Amino acid sequence: MSTTLPLFWHLSSSSKKDRIDASVKLISSLEHFQAQFETPSPSEEDEGSDEKPDALDSLNAQDVSYSVRRLIRGLASPRESSRLGFSVALTELLSRIDTVTCSQIFTLIMDATKSQGSMTGQEERDVLFARLFGMTAIIQSGLIVRTKPLTTSQSSATLASSFAGYDHILTELLVLGEKKAWLRESAWWAIGLAADSLKAAEVPWKDEAVNATIQHLFFVNKVWSPEKVALALKLKDAFQELDWRSLVSPTFKNPDLLSNANLQTLALILKDSNNDEGSGDGPKTAAAGGWKAQLHYVWDVMLDRLLNTSNAAKSNFPEFFRVVVDESLFSSTASPERKYWGFQVFQKALPLVAKDNIPMLFTKNFMRTWINHLSKQDRYLHKAAKQTAAEVQVFVQRNPKLGFALILQLTGVHGSQQFDKITRTKTVESIVSSMDVDDVKQYIDYLLNQSNDAQVEIDTINARRRWIIDQLAALIRNGSIAKTGEWVESVLNWFVVNGLFVVKKKSEKSRFIGLRQVPKPQLSDELRQACRDKLLSCLADLTSHVTTIEHEDNSKVKVAGAAADGELWVDKVLYSIEELKQDTKHLTSIMEVDEEEETLRLKVREVVAQLKKVSGEKQEAASGTQLLLLASLVQQSCSDEVVSLETIESCVEAAMREFSLEKTKKKKRGRPSAPSEDEDGPEPIDVIVDTIIGFMEKSTAYMRIVGNQVFSLISDQVKSSTIDLILTQLETRDPTTEESSNEEMDEDEKDEGEDNDNVVSDSSSSSGDESDEEEDNDDVEVDEELRQKILEALSVNGIDAANEDDDESDEQYMDDDQMMAIDEHLAEIFRSRVNEKKASKDVDAQREATHFKNRVLDLVDIFIKKQPSSSSIVRLIIPLIDLITRTTSDERQLSDKAQGIVRSRIGKLKEFPSSISSEEVEPVLETLHQRARTERSPEYLSILGDCCIYLSQLMIHAGMRDEVVVQYRQSLTDFITRKNSLLNVSFFQQFIRRSRSAAWGIRNDLLELPEKAVNMYRRFQMYQLIHDLLTEPPSDLQEEATQFLQALRQVLLDVISRACSSGQTLILNAVQMREVLKLALLAARQARRIAPQDVATIWDPSAWSKATDLLLASERFKGAAQMCKQVVQIASAPQKNAPSKRKAQAVSEGGETAPSEAKKSKRKKVA
Repeated sequence: MSTTLPLFWHLSSSSKKDRIDASVKLISSLEHFQAQFETPSPSEEDEGSDEKPDALDSLNAQDVSYSVRRLIRGLASPRESSRLGFSVALTELLSRIDTVTCSQIFTLIMDATKSQGSMTGQEERDVLFARLFGMTAIIQSGLIVRTKPLTTSQSSATLASSFAGYDHILTELLVLGEKKAWLRESAWWAIGLAADSLKAAEVPWKDEAVNATIQHLFFVNKVWSPEKVALALKLKDAFQELDWRSLVSPTFKNPDLLSNANLQTLALILKDSNNDEGSGDGPKTAAAGGWKAQLHYVWDVMLDRLLNTSNAAKSNFPEFFRVVVDESLFSSTASPERKYWGFQVFQKALPLVAKDNIPMLFTKNFMRTWINHLSKQDRYLHKAAKQTAAEVQVFVQRNPKLGFALILQLTGVHGSQQFDKITRTKTVESIVSSMDVDDVKQYIDYLLNQSNDAQVEIDTINARRRWIIDQLAALIRNGSIAKTGEWVESVLNWFVVNGLFVVKKKSEKSRFIGLRQVPKPQLSDELRQACRDKLLSCLADLTSHVTTIEHEDNSKVKVAGAAADGELWVDKVLYSIEELKQDTKHLTSIMEVDEEEETLRLKVREVVAQLKKVSGEKQEAASGTQLLLLASLVQQSCSDEVVSLETIESCVEAAMREFSLEKTKKKKRGRPSAPSEDEDGPEPIDVIVDTIIGFMEKSTAYMRIVGNQVFSLISDQVKSSTIDLILTQLETRDPTTEESSNEEMDEDEKDEGEDNDNVVSDSSSSSGDESDEEEDNDDVEVDEELRQKILEALSVNGIDAANEDDDESDEQYMDDDQMMAIDEHLAEIFRSRVNEKKASKDVDAQREATHFKNRVLDLVDIFIKKQPSSSSIVRLIIPLIDLITRTTSDERQLSDKAQGIVRSRIGKLKEFPSSISSEEVEPVLETLHQRARTERSPEYLSILGDCCIYLSQLMIHAGMRDEVVVQYRQSLTDFITRKNSLLNVSFFQQFIRRSRSAAWGIRNDLLELPEKAVNMYRRFQMYQLIHDLLTEPPSDLQEEATQFLQALRQVLLDVISRACSSGQTLILNAVQMREVLKLALLAARQARRIAPQDVATIWDPSAWSKATDLLLASERFKGAAQMCKQVVQIASAPQKNAPSKRKAQAVSEGGETAPSEAKKSKRKKVA
C-alpha cells in the first residue's frame, strides 16, 4: 500500500500531464500486484459470492481492491481536478483487470454516491457527477459488455457482464438525465456510448438489451430532445432491422430523421425550446435547461451523416441547413443564444462541406445576421461574428481554390458588394490575398461581366460600377497578390478605356477587355473621372512596387515601378493610350490635345527612347528621368492638376543636357524651345529636381510617389546647387503673405486686361446695363448669416426691414444721425466678415505649407538613405535642426519628422565622405555647440548631441581631430564654469562613448576643470566623465595613459587630503568620498592592466597608505577606509609574468567589486 498511496494525490493535479503520469504509474503498479496475487481456494459458499461485499477482496490483490474503492470514492471529491484524474484511472484499471463484474462495480458506485437529506447543494452536485462519471467509466472500460468469465472455481465461472448490469446502468443514466436538466446531455451521451458498445458486442443477451433500450427510449419516454435525436440516429444505423417508422411516429413522418419531411420538426427540437403540451403539429419536447454556449453534440452526429463523403450525392444538406439552421437558429425572431449556436454550426460545417455545397452555407438569414453583428462592436454577438470571419479566412488559406466561390457569396445576392466597408473588416480583402493568379483573373472577369446591365435602373448600375472600380483598384493595391503582367495590365487598360475614351462599337478580338462590349448604359462623367483617379492611384502603387527581373544571363535585379519584362507600368499605360487613339472606328477620345501638346508628346517619346540606351553610372538616373517624363504625360491625360507644357519641355531639355542626348527634330509651330546650352542657366539636374518639387505641391498621391521614386533614382547626380534648391523649400516663410502678393499680381494683370479690352460703344443703353446688373444679382447666392446681421443693425436703429408684399406702406426717411449710426454698424459687420474669411484662408495656407515641407523632407530622407557618404549631408543638418527647434505648435508634425530623420538617418550613419574641407564642416559643428549651450529642451539637446557625434566622426575620419577637441573643450568649460549653462552630462557622455579617440584629447581638461566647478554637483559630474573615459583607455597610447593616471592619482589624493584636513577646504560627505574612491579603484586597475610592471610607480602605494590613515582618523570618512586599502593592495600586489586580460569591473556601493555580467563587445574605433 505504501507504494501506491502517494500516487493518488497527483490524480487531482490541475496539470493534465501530471494526472496522466500518476495514472500510468498507478495502473502499472496495480497490474504488477495483481499478477503476483494468487487466488485462494474456493470456499463452500454459493456461486453468487461475486455479489457479496468481500467478493472484490477475494479475487484481487489488496492494493487493487483498495484502489478500486478509493478511485470510486474520489469521483465525488470537489478538489481541483480530482474527478477527471480519478475517472481516467478507474476506467483504465477496469479495462486492465478481469476479476470484477459490471454489477459489482455498479453496486460500489451506487453505495458511494448515495445522497442524503442533510447535503448542501454543492455536495449533491458532487454526488451526481460522481455517479455519472462512474457509469461512464464502466461503459468506456468495456466492462458493461465483457464476455470473459471470472474463474471462481474449477467447475463454474461467472460472467463479467450481464443484462441486469446493462439495464441497471441504462436506467440510472436516464434517471440522472431526468433529475437534473443540466445533466441530461452528458447522461444521454453516456447512453450513446453504451449503445455503441452494444453494437460491437457479442454478448448472449444482446437482443434483450436492444429491446430494453428501445423500450426505455421510445415507449416509456415519449418526449423528444436533441439527445434523443442523436441516440436515435446512432441506433438506426446500428439496428436497421427494427421498425423505425413506428418507433419515431407520430413525431416524425419519415423513419429517416434527416429527411426533408422531418426537417421542420427537427428544427423545433434542436432549437431546444419548450413544447410540453405538443400543441398542434409540434412535437412534445423536453424542458430546456440552462443555456450553454457549447454546441450540442447532436450537431456532430448529424453533420457526420449529412456530409459523409461516401454518400455525399444522396445528402440533402443544403435543404437541412436552410430549414434547420437558417430559418430556425438565424430567423428574425430567434434569440441571440440561438444565433450564437448558428454561428458555431456554420464554423463546424464550413471545413466539411463539399465545394459544390459551399454557396448553400451563405444563406439569407445567416448573411443578414452575420453582417449586422460584424458592423458594430456593441452588438451582442460581435465577437462570435468576428470569430466566424476569422474561420472563413483560415479556411481560404487552407483551400485557396475556394476563395473565388466565397467572394461570390459575400458580395452576392445575400451579401453586400460593400461587405468589408459595412462590416469594418478585411474579410474579402484577405480572401483575395489568398487566391492564386488564375482565381484573380476569374474574379476580374466576374467583376467586369457585372459592369453592363441595361435592365436595371441607372442609379443601381452606377453604384455597381463604382463598386467594381473600387474592387479592381483594391486588387492592385493588395500587396499580397503577385503582380503578374497579364491581369494587372488588363485592369489598367480597362481604366484607360473607360476613363479616357467612349466606346461606340465593340471589338471582340481586341486585346483590351473594355472594347469587347459597348457599355450599356454609357458611363457617367463621374464614373469616368473615378476611372482616371483609380488609374493614377494604381500607377502610384505599382511605381512603389519592387519587381525582380531576371536577365538572360540568369542575373536578377530589383526594379521599382516595372513589370516582369522590365518595362515601366507608366510606359505601358501611355502606349495603350496612344494605341487606342488610333482606333477611331471603335472609340472616341474625350481628351482634347492640341498640336503643340501632341508635338511635345512625340518629343518626349524620342527622348525616352534615347534614355533607355543610356548605360554606365548614369543608367539609374536615366531610368528615373524616363519615369518622370512618362509620368508627367500620364498626369497630363488623367488629372485636372496638369503639368504645364513649359515644365515638361524644360525637363526634356534638361534631360538632353544631363545625359548628352542627340537633338530631336524641331517643332513646326509653337513656342520656341528653351536654349539647350546656356552656361548661365541652371544645372540640368536642378531643373529635374525642381520638377519633382513641383510634384510635391500637387494633392495627388500619384505625383508624390512618382516624385519620391524619381528622386531616389537620380540622387547620385545631385549637386550642391540642388541641395540649395531643396533647402530653399524648407525656409520659414509666411505663406499668407506670398498668397496675398500673388493675388495682387493676378488682380493687376486682370485690371490691365480690362483696360485694354474695355471699349464700350456709345450706343449702349442704360436700360441694358440695368438688365445685366439684375441678371448678375439673380445669380448671387444670399448669405443668410450676413443678411440677419444687417437686419439686426437696422432694427437696433429703429428701422424695420422692407416688406416686399406691402405695396401700400409709406416710405420712411432717415435723418443724418440715423444714417451715421447705421453706417458704423454696417462697417463693423462687413469688417468682421472680411476678417473671418481672411483668418480661414490664412489657416488653410499655413496647413498647405506644412504639408509641402513635409513632402520635401521625404526627399531629404531619401537622399540621406541613398547617399550616406555624400558631403552634402553636412549642409542639411542646420536646416533640419531649425525645423526641430524653431517650428511652432501648428508644425509639430514637421518637427517630429525632422527629428526622425536626424535620429534614424544621420545619427546612425557609418559611412563618411572620402574628402571634405574644414570650411564646410567646422562652422556647422561650431554652430551646433553654440546652440547646445543655450538649448533648454533635453530632448532637443540629445538631438544636437547626435549631430555633433556624426560631425565629430566625419572630421576625425578627414583628419580634423584637433578641431573637434577644441569645440568640445569650449562646451565642457561652459558646462563646468557657468552656473546657467544648459548643457548636461549626457551630451559629453555620448561623445566619450562614441568617439573615444577624440575624447582622449580632453583628458587634461577633465582633471583641471573640477577645481573651477560652480558647485559640488558639477565637480562630481566631471569625475563621472573621467570614469567613463577610463573604462576603455587607448591601448596604443601607453605613455600618455600613464601620465594621465599619475596626474589623476595626484588629483584624487589632493581631494582626500583636503576633505580630511582640519580646515576642511573641501567639504565632502561620505557618499561623495566613496565616489572618489571608486574612481581611484578603477584607475588603479587600469594602471595595473596598462603598465603592470610600473603600477607601483604610477600609483604610489605609500601615498595611498597615508590617505588610508587620514580616512581612519576622520569620524565622517572612516567607513570608506576599506576601499582605500583595496587601492593600496592593487598597487602593491606582486606582478604576474603576463598582464591580466580581465577588464575593469564596476565597484559596488560598499566598495566590493562586482563581476561583470557579460563581456563587452569591442567598439569599432574611428581613426
